[in-house]
Amino acid sequence: MGKDLTILYRGPLASCDYDCPYCPFAKRRDSGELLRADRAALERFTAWAAAQQGDRLSVLFTPWGEALVRSWYRRALVELSRLPHIARVAVQTNLSGRTAWLAEADRDKVALWCTYHPGQTPYERFLGRCRELTALGVRHSVGIVGLHEHLAEARRLRAALPPEVYLWVNAAEGHTYTDEEAADWTALDPLFPYSRHPHRSAGLPCRTGESVVSVDGDGTVRRCHFVRAELGNLYDGSYRDALGPRGCPLEVCDCHIGYVHLETLPLYDVFAGGVLERIPARPVRIPAPDGLPVSADPAARPLLPVVSVS
Repeated sequence: MGKDLTILYRGPLASCDYDCPYCPFAKRRDSGELLRADRAALERFTAWAAAQQGDRLSVLFTPWGEALVRSWYRRALVELSRLPHIARVAVQTNLSGRTAWLAEADRDKVALWCTYHPGQTPYERFLGRCRELTALGVRHSVGIVGLHEHLAEARRLRAALPPEVYLWVNAAEGHTYTDEEAADWTALDPLFPYSRHPHRSAGLPCRTGESVVSVDGDGTVRRCHFVRAELGNLYDGSYRDALGPRGCPLEVCDCHIGYVHLETLPLYDVFAGGVLERIPARPVRIPAPDGLPVSADPAARPLLPVVSVS
């Protein structure tokens, strides 16, 4: 019997063209040997995914570094998007590279999770890339790390993005927010309260390990990126018998790509149809946040989800 499976793929690639002070992989350069190994691993994974015609697969590439400056990742997204048993293929990216290649992909299936890093790229260049994605009809979300020095840029970006593009905010790692600070970010992203605090997860039901798995370049399958216990290997099929419901073994979960899968949170409903690319479903109009110009035309205001956050 076929499986409906979401795969978070992370190969050896760890190089990035940005120098963000909050990232341990900033300006890291991979050796030619490692890049060749990463390419071979990705091509092996793509071939495996293409052959799984009895399953329904969704794939999110979550590289430590920037993937889309590498031709093999661009090619993988295009090829996978064209396969009938692939429901969605998405990638996390800083959007530093060109976008025209996406015209070759099935734009009903391909999607980008884009992060804006102020100080690493000119604002107008990043906004221009976002506009290219909109013109191409490529699904995408746009986000930023919630550091105080980013707030003005985040407000500027929200005002410039099309209303249908969701702007998400990630709480900065190790940062504690006052209620006033949190309110500033929540005005831009109503879902920010989910990111503000880690979520208790010990023993709680989670879709990871059952319908969601993490896969590395060697094909080792784990329930998620944050739990090191192995479920088997992708390429010998040993992982399949290990799939099943299980509680989380960690005390807390504080990363969106982890806690979005917790069954105790309503985020599968909030992001229905857009879990991988972090795009909420059923957006509704909200008043423009403080600090943004308020258009007289309500249609020009941001489209964001209204949710109850406890």
